Amino acid sequence: MILVTGATGNIGRALLQELHACGAGPLRGFTRDAARASFPEGVEASEGDFADVASLEPALEGVRSLFLVSRIGSDADILDAARHAGVEHVVLVSSITVQTHPHLGPARENMAVERLLKDSGMTWTVLRPTQFASNALWWAASIRERQTVRVPYADSGLPTIHPADVAAVAGVALTESGHQGQTYALTGPERVTARRQVEAIAAVLGREVPFAEISREEAHRHMSTFLGAEAADAVLDVTGGDVNDELLTVRDTVSQVTGSPARPFDQWVSENIAAFR
Repeated sequence: MILVTGATGNIGRALLQELHACGAGPLRGFTRDAARASFPEGVEASEGDFADVASLEPALEGVRSLFLVSRIGSDADILDAARHAGVEHVVLVSSITVQTHPHLGPARENMAVERLLKDSGMTWTVLRPTQFASNALWWAASIRERQTVRVPYADSGLPTIHPADVAAVAGVALTESGHQGQTYALTGPERVTARRQVEAIAAVLGREVPFAEISREEAHRHMSTFLGAEAADAVLDVTGGDVNDELLTVRDTVSQVTGSPARPFDQWVSENIAAFR
């Protein structure tokens, strides 16, 4: 049995589809609202909340492989519950900032979770993706309402990754041998600036999307309201304020692991354009 947590999220949803398509069952998806979850036929839905780790215990029954996104609950308790339930292998989604910006608070937290997993006694695979293409959804309301998209570091480009590519690598790690004890840094196929992302969305919409570059200070004031000051600073550092060669490197890890090239940002836009209409 494979348990996918965050099963209705950008990665988890794609992962369940991937695993189902390749006949990797039995499969179980962990979600807060099983009644509203739309899983592939035959995928078992298990309801619970990471805020209540006890609710995870029924979902772990019979599970041998676990897909886990870090820092969405008490990772120490989650991993302890998994170990006691007999889980043998955990595929963990961490962050590339662990290696590119280890001094930042969120990166230190991700590194701590990686250490917990490696010390757990279970076998592990760690995925370290860069910026997600789906982060463009932050602009969705502004674009729908035909307001100006306002971003800092408009021309700083990161090798943005399609969440489905993270899912594809996770699927291989969960179902094939040779990936235990591996750490994979994951990126998309090219660097894509914020300006270029908005232009791609505008092209598919078939209309102009107003765009303006703003200062770091203005962006921080806005982002702090929903991320908190420290997390806002970290996001601003890794999206343009403190980039480095390690962060900007385009990697072929996705193709090496899955045998298929990483999906470009334009593909993500085409698949998700309804969110911007």
